[in-house]
Amino acid sequence: MVFRIIFLGTGGGRHTAMYQTRCTGGMLVEHGNGKHLHIDPGPGALTQMNRIHYDLTRTDSLIVSHAHPDHYSDAESVIEGMTFGGWKKRGHVYGSPTVISGEGSLGPCLSKYHQGIVKNVTVLRPGAVLDIDGLRTELCISEHSDPTNVGFRFCTDDGIVSYVSDTSFSEGIAKQYEGSRVLILPVTTPDDLRIPFHLCTEDAVSFIDIVKPELAVFIHLGVVMIRRDPEKQASETEKRTGVRTVSVKDRDILDVGKVLSISASETFDDEWIPETSP
Repeated sequence: MVFRIIFLGTGGGRHTAMYQTRCTGGMLVEHGNGKHLHIDPGPGALTQMNRIHYDLTRTDSLIVSHAHPDHYSDAESVIEGMTFGGWKKRGHVYGSPTVISGEGSLGPCLSKYHQGIVKNVTVLRPGAVLDIDGLRTELCISEHSDPTNVGFRFCTDDGIVSYVSDTSFSEGIAKQYEGSRVLILPVTTPDDLRIPFHLCTEDAVSFIDIVKPELAVFIHLGVVMIRRDPEKQASETEKRTGVRTVSVKDRDILDVGKVLSISASETFDDEWIPETSP
């Protein structure tokens, strides 16, 4: 079965999102027999999907991990695409409690209208095991300023692919991801420059040492990380851990099979309109 991730945006944090130093568009996952799952579509997601000529009507499910705009700002437009502009009641939306209902000062992030035009809405809670269009997905605890945020273990035919989502580091949080073949880490800041509720490179080293994946992937890069050369940060991490570590770029593709390969998407700059449009 296919399991492919297109990193629509490898930036993260408010300043990267504000200036679009890198896009903050989340990930598009193709899995199973042609199913498509969009994860955390923040600013830039729609632009990047246009650049790779991806038709939003192909999307089957949407995950929004938590109620911060670099993870949800384009989500309602993704829902519009998934439902053919609201004309077909289809698709499944998964979101944390803050995303779906709101909690405290956070959310809700999706309007009642948009929640009403999809076929199903599910609230994400740590410890749950979901079947997302045939993809077994296990939800993990995170430690973030949105306390309802969750991480993900996607159980593919070729091993577990984990997306940690935004969190502080602790041994307990890292141990949840043991057994992962691929570990996708939101490494927002370089070296040991820590900010609350996020990972820095030094945290990533500790995380990888515990999980021991075959491949570690840096995403959710803040502006300081981008200035400090994230590829160099990943290379130093690889030297220290002995684990292959890469910092991906916008529109890079990760193919998960017997071999783990990373390549660049084909991109287009034309005024593209998909055939499914009116």
